[in-house]
Amino acid sequence: MERLLMKQLVSWKEKKNRKPLIIRGARQVGKTWIMKEFGRRYFEHAVYISFDNNERMQNVFSMDFDIHRILSALKVESRMEINADNTLLIFDEIQEVPKALTALKYFYENTPEYAIIAAGSLLGVALHEGTSFPVGKVDFLSLYPMNFREFLLAAGEERLAALLEDNDYEMLAAFSTKYADLLKKYYYVGGMPEAINTYLENDNLYEVQTVQRQLLAYYANDFSKHAPTGTVPRIQMVWNSIPMQLTKENKKFIYGLIREGARAKDFELAIQWLLDCRLIHKGYRVSKPGMPLISYMEMNIFKLYFLDVGLLSALCGLDARTLLEGSQLFTEFKGALTEQFVAQELVAAGMSLYYYATENSSGEIDFVVQQKGHIIPIEVKAEENLRAKSLKSYCEKYRPEIAIRSSLSDYREQDWMVNVPLYALVEYLRSIV
Repeated sequence: MERLLMKQLVSWKEKKNRKPLIIRGARQVGKTWIMKEFGRRYFEHAVYISFDNNERMQNVFSMDFDIHRILSALKVESRMEINADNTLLIFDEIQEVPKALTALKYFYENTPEYAIIAAGSLLGVALHEGTSFPVGKVDFLSLYPMNFREFLLAAGEERLAALLEDNDYEMLAAFSTKYADLLKKYYYVGGMPEAINTYLENDNLYEVQTVQRQLLAYYANDFSKHAPTGTVPRIQMVWNSIPMQLTKENKKFIYGLIREGARAKDFELAIQWLLDCRLIHKGYRVSKPGMPLISYMEMNIFKLYFLDVGLLSALCGLDARTLLEGSQLFTEFKGALTEQFVAQELVAAGMSLYYYATENSSGEIDFVVQQKGHIIPIEVKAEENLRAKSLKSYCEKYRPEIAIRSSLSDYREQDWMVNVPLYALVEYLRSIV
């Protein structure tokens, strides 16, 4: 299994003024694996310390921030030597020992020669609860579920993955049927590493959904275990409402669909908790596609997406036969899966989520991306449907330099827009100059 984040980890290792690195991401997206694999590949030694239910580490970091004392204790804990020139220190679930998080500041200031990498699934929650954070003393990277290109690599389709990176649209068109078939499977399997491994080992989509349901149960357990007691039912209600919200024609999040008469103040904390755990993504409406987009963001009007399209399929109970046979149920729901897919691909590529709609218009642009000096509207189509009425109206009004319709159709340029295959969208955006 290959993760594209590995290249960024290597770049961090080689930085002259390297700071301790924190990898942020939801549970089960592969943070522990990539930290250990990074240590195995690029260091002579990797010292792994988990802070989860680790009373010894609680005691070590409860005293003071004498880094040499702490290093001595870490040697005892790991039963390994720790040398600055060849050892990677890995701190997992660091939010469980808040003073260990604070200690990263002193590692950076007093012993910057040590390579330290940390992760915390509930780090955002810990910070909201008042954990002291070493502002300016750490670097960050985010790990998400495996994107479509990583899925291709895991499936042994290295050449198909390379074609995406090369933006070779003639070759992409030649293999479009294969890409579309793999994309359909990705809608079902998603990007959670355990689900992908299960699919690749067994080629059994029903076993994949068993894994996904276990992951959903795991997250639900996190709700009750880590969230404030009074907020837990509302977190579950928000979580369960997202599929229903995404299947609407207008996908703006409506509190009334959670519970009749519900208002924003009733569910703001629940939504924020899910965001802090990186289990959902938020896409804001912009009132005008101006630069920068954040200046035109409407804080109270937004869409919510899951962290993973496969988990969305599982939560909706989509049957593998429904997906593979292209039945009416899947056709009706495919628009939601397609928009979810594009949202998580954009997020994994480091792009913020925005969409455009006017107050009184039924027309909506699914995504608006700020990329290399351009404001780019993107209309997403689940099938090979080439109509794009909303996008055409938008282009007539705002005259963007670049406008994109993304569907399963092959790449083609028109006077006022370009059609980009769904599976090639992110790489096309990266190629814009």
